[in-house]
Amino acid sequence: MVKQVRAGFVSIVGRPNVGKSTLLNKLLCQKISITSKKRQTTRHNIVGIKTEKNVQLIFVDTPGIHKGQDNAVNRYMNRSAMSALQDVDAVVFVVDKGVWTAEDQAVLEQIKNVHCPVVVVLNKVDQLSSQNELLPHVEKIAKQLPAADLIPISAVRGTNLNELERSLVDKLPISDQFIYPENQITDRSIRFLAAEIIREKVVRLTGSELPYQTAIEIEEYRETESLVTINALILTERKGQKRIIIGEKGERIKQIGIDARLDLEKLVGSKVMLNIWVKVRAGWSDDERALRSLGFDEQ
Repeated sequence: MVKQVRAGFVSIVGRPNVGKSTLLNKLLCQKISITSKKRQTTRHNIVGIKTEKNVQLIFVDTPGIHKGQDNAVNRYMNRSAMSALQDVDAVVFVVDKGVWTAEDQAVLEQIKNVHCPVVVVLNKVDQLSSQNELLPHVEKIAKQLPAADLIPISAVRGTNLNELERSLVDKLPISDQFIYPENQITDRSIRFLAAEIIREKVVRLTGSELPYQTAIEIEEYRETESLVTINALILTERKGQKRIIIGEKGERIKQIGIDARLDLEKLVGSKVMLNIWVKVRAGWSDDERALRSLGFDEQ
């Protein structure tokens, strides 16, 4: 008798900085997407795969859909997020508890056109003094997405994530096999994940000093039985940005390397030798050809 399973794709969408990547990592019980308090930390669609018993949930974490910026990298991020609304089995629309912005409305307008079930999650409810604060928000969304499930959650604390998963499982198609192998957790390469981890540390350690014109290029990734060697370039657009990343007497670039190496060793399960250089490559963030060479594609 053929085993019956449920397997399908679930897009996680929303404006920047509402907790999409934190939600994915919590659902997987493993860090796949990088996070920070800065907007637009996520630049690519990231697939995270959760397989348990007869269910395979394939989550697609997306860049925050945003307005007001029109260089090539921002256009790429918006295209990536919009593409994740196509050919999926369910959409999770993440909003921030009682806050509603023009960007939230822009995402909602896109979601109105999808032909699959929608689950709206109201995130960060652990920060509310009373659940009654959610009511105006819930009423507004329910009027515009009357068929959607509405679930209050805390991605950080894991509140109500079991309820969210149950809602999503019911929406997956029944099949006779999983889409991905049962032990696979992402479709991204180890080189891609390494670059993302390094970029996360750059974003976190430069705070508000550095704009978003940084990218990571892995020049070499070499494995032996006892050591993984990674040579990486941090690309900036101006010399002043390079100085910010290096920091006084090289202290900031040193800390970026320490923090990234610790996470990389957890990722690969081995000792890591990480060598990082900073290089100025003017205009990369508004150059479609440069973006493709750095791994910005439409996948």
